[in-house]
Amino acid sequence: MVPAEDGASPAPIDRAVLERMRSRFNATRLVRSAAIDEEGTLHLRVELASEYYPESVAARLEIRWYRNDDYSVHYREEHRGTVWECRWDRHPNPHNTREHFHPPPAASRSGATDAEWPNDHREVCRLVLDHIEERIESLWER
Repeated sequence: MVPAEDGASPAPIDRAVLERMRSRFNATRLVRSAAIDEEGTLHLRVELASEYYPESVAARLEIRWYRNDDYSVHYREEHRGTVWECRWDRHPNPHNTREHFHPPPAASRSGATDAEWPNDHREVCRLVLDHIEERIESLWER
C-alpha cells in the first residue's frame, strides 16, 4: 500500500485499463505512439505527433490508472530548454480534494485546484485530448 501523503493511490495499477487506453490513443492521429512502460511505476507513455506542434515543441502524456479508478494524467511539453506541463489527478492527497488539477506551466502542488472529472477512462481521454487540441491551437497562434 502507498501512503496517501505521497500523492499516489493506495490501489495497484490497472493494466487492463492502460491497455484499452493504449489502443484508443494509438488509433488517434494526434498520437505518434502509445506504449505501456514498465520502468519504475507501471504507466502508459503517449508520444504526441510532432507535426501537430510548432517545430521547437515535443509533447507527451504519462498516465497511471489504478484499480480503484484513481489516476494521474501528466501532459508535458519540452520547448528548447523549458518545460510546460499540467496534470489531471484523482487520488488521495493532503493538498486538495481527491479530484484536482495541477495547472500549467509548472503543474506544481502549491498551485493545484479542486476539480471534478469524469469517472470513465474513455471520458477522461476525451477531456485530455480536447485540452491538448486547444493547447496546440494556442501554440500556433503565438
